[in-house]
Amino acid sequence: QVQLVESGGSLVQAGGSLRLSCAASGRTFSSYTMGWFRQIPGKEREFVASISWSGGSICVDSVKGRFTISRDNAKNTVYLQMNSLKPEDTAVYYCAVARTWKVIKNPDEYDYWGQGTQVTVSS
Repeated sequence: QVQLVESGGSLVQAGGSLRLSCAASGRTFSSYTMGWFRQIPGKEREFVASISWSGGSICVDSVKGRFTISRDNAKNTVYLQMNSLKPEDTAVYYCAVARTWKVIKNPDEYDYWGQGTQVTVSS
């Protein structure tokens, strides 16, 4: 059974940093794309960043220069380093896996999802 477990969410002050982790189990994801999304109540899930099996990545403009996605294929884990956090970054963050080799933004193209981890940024 495939399982994605996020961790690292917390309450942090504006300007602070957090690192989210997502550990995948149940199969090997080293050849698949992994991504991070976020969602606040009443709004659609928003793309944050995506990374291919080879390390190529993209991210949404609002986090460029502040967030970095990375992965450790040996550990089946994807990370999201978040620096210079802003109150508008407050959301539940989800990791996901897509059975493809390319980076993608569309959540409908992802096949597996974690349960989410809460990130709260206070002003």
